[in-house]
Amino acid sequence: MPKNGNSLDQRTFDKLRRLYIIGFSTIALSVIFSQVLIRTHLNRQESDSTVINIAGRQRMLSQKLTKDIVFLSSLPNHKQRLSLKEEIKQTLNVWEISHYALQKGNDSLGLPATNTLKIQEKYELLNPIFDSINKASITILKKIEEGVDFSLEVSPNIEKVKVNEGTFLTLMDDIVNQYDAEANEKVAWLRKLELWLTGLTLLILLGEFVFIFWPAAKSVRYTLSELLFAERRAKKMAFDADVLSDAKEKSVKELRALSRAMDETLLFSRISPTGIVVHMGNKFSRLFKFGKFNSNAHFSKVLSIQENEQEIIDDLISKHKKIGWQGDVKGTTKDNQSIWLEMSIMPFNPTQDKSELLIIASDITSRKEGQIEIERLTQKSFEEEMSQQKIISSKIIENQEKEQNRIAKDVHDGIGQMLTGLKYNLESIDINDIDKTADKIEHLKALTTDIIKGVRTATFNLTPPELTDYGIVPAITKLTQELSRLTGKNILLYNKTSFSNRLDSLAEINVYRITQEAINNAIKYAGSSNIVVLLSHSKDILSIVIDDDGIGFDPDKVKHVKTGNGGMGLTFMHERIKYINGRLFLNSEIGNGTRVTLNIPLGEVSSNT
Repeated sequence: MPKNGNSLDQRTFDKLRRLYIIGFSTIALSVIFSQVLIRTHLNRQESDSTVINIAGRQRMLSQKLTKDIVFLSSLPNHKQRLSLKEEIKQTLNVWEISHYALQKGNDSLGLPATNTLKIQEKYELLNPIFDSINKASITILKKIEEGVDFSLEVSPNIEKVKVNEGTFLTLMDDIVNQYDAEANEKVAWLRKLELWLTGLTLLILLGEFVFIFWPAAKSVRYTLSELLFAERRAKKMAFDADVLSDAKEKSVKELRALSRAMDETLLFSRISPTGIVVHMGNKFSRLFKFGKFNSNAHFSKVLSIQENEQEIIDDLISKHKKIGWQGDVKGTTKDNQSIWLEMSIMPFNPTQDKSELLIIASDITSRKEGQIEIERLTQKSFEEEMSQQKIISSKIIENQEKEQNRIAKDVHDGIGQMLTGLKYNLESIDINDIDKTADKIEHLKALTTDIIKGVRTATFNLTPPELTDYGIVPAITKLTQELSRLTGKNILLYNKTSFSNRLDSLAEINVYRITQEAINNAIKYAGSSNIVVLLSHSKDILSIVIDDDGIGFDPDKVKHVKTGNGGMGLTFMHERIKYINGRLFLNSEIGNGTRVTLNIPLGEVSSNT
């Protein structure tokens, strides 16, 4: 920094202080001068509106005075004239006070005592007219108070008021217009003054910017740049002076801190390329109970007492001593405790003619045991799922066989026996015996009707034609009607939202079978007398609810239906609803009946035509 730096800075700031004092003083003086001029002019104009208002009121008062005086002549009696006289007297008093106040001033009315020469000349013309009207009005008021003959004594004065009133209005209008013109001239002069003051202020600001602020800014910028440059140079000199000693001290401290941190916080060790321990950190030593006085100890034997694990560690060191390695290693402590390490092997050269391996590890025993446990549970869950699927598959096959045997038995015992009887009856017909033949034909008709019913029942239990031809709603309607007729139960169907759309064929058959199974369960096991099937739907969901008033059951006893512990009918219902991406809810209480709810997505439906 130059020797005269301090004096240069002091001179610069003294100069800036003087410039700013001059600049702000000039602005302050210009503002004060402007305010004084404007306030002075405004004070002169404060009474202009009052003067114009009172002058304008004089015209109104003169007209009112004339009108009231003329109106006196039309009043029929003296009492009414006395009443109007008081009003005329008040008007005359205000008119007279205002007339003199406009010329001579009046503090109570806020009127100044200054008028221009033109207005004074106009008042000199107006005063004789005013005096004439004023005297005539006063004479009229006195005559009324004296009660003289109105027509003889008062009428001339009334006529005098009427004659002078027009002249008074004309002259007064001229005075008011002159007041207004003078007020406008003052306003125009004030505007000019404002413009001149604004221009003067802007000129002062421009001059200060050009001659004060801009040079001051340049001077400040130059001074700051000089100061910053000097500061940077001083810092660099100080840094260059201390850099060598600081770097050396910092390196020593960092090495000591790093060594201490690695010894105490990391599983850290240094070994030779042949696996001999050169140095082992404190944490590593405590974990594997390694005594630092042990010389020529093999790293693999420190980490494990198991031979196979030692061989794996030695093989890793041998293969990766030049390229490094990272992975998981299992060790066994002297207490026969298994420890998993996430270990990194990194080759490095502490000196030019010496090479070592740096070992950095972290204890991941808890994480590894968790992974092993997860894998074990996953395998167990998979095996249980497979076992469950085998159970379900075997039960499905078993039920299919039972269903086929039942259908075969129904056909053999029912339809087959009836067809055999039909055959024997046909063979026994004797066409020569007309009467017996007619009886047998009637019997054959009844037998044929039973056969047709049996065939319909068998086909209805397999796949109802309504389901294929018309859809799920007609099929469930037919199902409730037939089961109600065959079992004598009160089975009712309510289509709450008038659902009539067709579903996918697989969805329809599965929904039908689930509903059929739920109704059959209510009939066979719940002892229900009343069963209600309720259909409703929204934009995305078809909901079917099957309610019964049966004995109910405890759902907790069949909550493991997927493992085969519950009823297979419920298992099939869950499997079928899962197959069509729906949801099944089962609610029941012992003694309070059962409710089965099906929610089926309506993602792909077609309108029922």
